[in-house]
Amino acid sequence: MIVVIDYNVGNVQSVCNALQHIGCDAELSRDPARIEKAAGLVLPGVAAFGYAMDALGDAAGPVQQAARAGKPILGICVGHQLLFDESCEYGPHQGLGLVRGQVVPVPPEQTVPHMGWNLVELPPDMDLLAGLGPAKHFYFAHSFHGRVQDEQVRIACTDYGFPLVASIQKGNIYGVQFHPEKSGPQGLQVLRNFHEICRRRV
Repeated sequence: MIVVIDYNVGNVQSVCNALQHIGCDAELSRDPARIEKAAGLVLPGVAAFGYAMDALGDAAGPVQQAARAGKPILGICVGHQLLFDESCEYGPHQGLGLVRGQVVPVPPEQTVPHMGWNLVELPPDMDLLAGLGPAKHFYFAHSFHGRVQDEQVRIACTDYGFPLVASIQKGNIYGVQFHPEKSGPQGLQVLRNFHEICRRRV
């Protein structure tokens, strides 16, 4: 069973629906007992970073503990950004600290928000992107992005006038800046891959 962390931020229900659509046993919850028992966690989110951390509230501790104990976790969009140490969006805010780095604005010389389909180069050694070939288009909608400063992190990038980090992998910790639930068959394959990662761990 995969728990989608329920904290009333944007795309939480649509991510849960997408997981159920591919046959995954998924439920919305923020109950620490359910988080502890889950095979994996998904942290979605469409909101400003600080608001999302406030909304996560007392669920942050159980999520951090589970991830640091080796449970697979997938952050999506703002959920991906929350995996980092900190963000400067509307002032400084601390994140979950699972990936060293900062969340910073998309450069002003680019179109902001970054919204639409972009081609992501897919490294062959990232489990979350397995079976998708060398590159695929995914749907993005964001104004900030993660700047990785963690040598243990593998990354996949898209070209947005600079190498924008589209996906990360650090052991059991996974993140995607794009929206797999809005990215058609390739997005559903990313969710299937995460489901398989969780299934193998059980």
